[in-house]
Amino acid sequence: MKYKEDFIFWRLAYFFISDQDYRIVQLFENQQELWLEKLESKHAQIIRIFKHQIDWSNMIQRDIEFTAANGERIRRQLALRELNVVNIYVSPYPPVDDYEFRLAKSFVLPEGNKTKVTSFLMTSGEYEAGFERLAEWVDKEINFPIKDEYTQLEVDAVKNSTLENAQKKKQLEKEEASSIKPIFTFAFILIQVAVFFWLETHGGSTNTNTLIKYGAKFNPLIYEGEWWRFLTPVFLHIGFMHLAMNTLALYYLGIAVERLYGNGRFLFIYLFAGISGFIASFIFSSTLSAGASGAIFGCLGALVYLCTINSKLFFQTMGMNVIFVLIINLAFGFISTGIDNAGHLGGLVGGFLAAGIVQPKRKKPLMQLLFLIIATIIVWSALTYGFSTQAKANDEGSNLILAQNYITNDQFDQAYNTLKNVEKRSENPSAQVYFLLSFTEIKKGMLPNARAHLQKAIKLEPKFHEAYYNLALIYLEENDYIRAKKYAEKASRLKPEQKKYANLVNEINGHIPSSDGGL
Repeated sequence: MKYKEDFIFWRLAYFFISDQDYRIVQLFENQQELWLEKLESKHAQIIRIFKHQIDWSNMIQRDIEFTAANGERIRRQLALRELNVVNIYVSPYPPVDDYEFRLAKSFVLPEGNKTKVTSFLMTSGEYEAGFERLAEWVDKEINFPIKDEYTQLEVDAVKNSTLENAQKKKQLEKEEASSIKPIFTFAFILIQVAVFFWLETHGGSTNTNTLIKYGAKFNPLIYEGEWWRFLTPVFLHIGFMHLAMNTLALYYLGIAVERLYGNGRFLFIYLFAGISGFIASFIFSSTLSAGASGAIFGCLGALVYLCTINSKLFFQTMGMNVIFVLIINLAFGFISTGIDNAGHLGGLVGGFLAAGIVQPKRKKPLMQLLFLIIATIIVWSALTYGFSTQAKANDEGSNLILAQNYITNDQFDQAYNTLKNVEKRSENPSAQVYFLLSFTEIKKGMLPNARAHLQKAIKLEPKFHEAYYNLALIYLEENDYIRAKKYAEKASRLKPEQKKYANLVNEINGHIPSSDGGL
């Protein structure tokens, strides 16, 4: 029986590497012990094959405990919830004492460890029976003929074939990753740079009117049916620094995600995350917003998903760097002003869900369907709430921006209608709503209405100097010089550096008769 156990050791290794897609974790120098891994497997994420003459059953027990301890270290390093280790002993003879009870059930170390070791003994005269028990566990038939004797040449042949196969698979994985050209990442970079220069030459990328015109996320216009504003803001950026930061982030994260997931999957992840980010911004923030940040956070979400299904690959490539970037960006968003955190978090969740829908590498239809259902429910619920009367009533800020945009373009009827809708929907309209509403009413010749709304603005905000000034103008127009002077003087006291207020006081004084009867 020369070299029989050596042949079986390497023939089992060949089966798991070539037929079951396991990868070599470690081959010890004596080439008597081999650790393999396939983390996507349910029953056997780690397989250990150990060739050794086992004389006593207590040797098996000590070795099982050693294997469990090593497995627990691997589980914690990879942050796995649990780990199943299949432990295969190849021995020319079984132990001389009773040993079956030590293999009868899986072993778990005490004190909350979550690594389970299931052991099998392959020994002379019982190899076929051992293969049958092992096949039940790995859910795959193991069947190859076994001779009584093998030559060193035969053993070397199967060993070399096994190691060459393992090396080829490893090289193929590298080539597959490097062969994927990040075409969509570079396409998105070019698009957002081109759009930025277009904005700069057509009104300015920081100009509110320009951003609204070319598709920024703006709630009032979304309410009017401009649904494309969930997508177009992904390609718009507000200022050069905003563009530069997002372009740099997209370059590093986009390339990584596109190579890991492939071109088509990356395209879906990026766009779905971007749209999800602006849906979240739509329901949680009334401010105008734009930028690729949500889609970029979606790339982070896709990498986090990769961690949940293949934590080894994740941590070997960029794991801790991604986690660090994610924490820093979220922390920066929450401590800084003007950051659309809702969009960031929405993009992060969207990217995670999109990755679950498309699945990297090997597809899992049931898992894909589950993620698709969850994503559909979340998006549908978010949009339902976003378009509800309650959400519209809470969206005063963006309606004020829209009204100011109409006023800037001398579209006073549109501004008036927008502000009247805000007044109608809101339980407590702000002083700014009443002030802008009065301005449009002045332009439309509705002076009594304007006067009443300015009075409401002053009541809500007693130091609203512009409101006092406009009231003075209305009373001056109505030849009520006493009230006009009263409000003009109030405006001038609140804002003494504003010369037009003092000039208005002087103008009104010119209309009031002096105490000696002259003008």
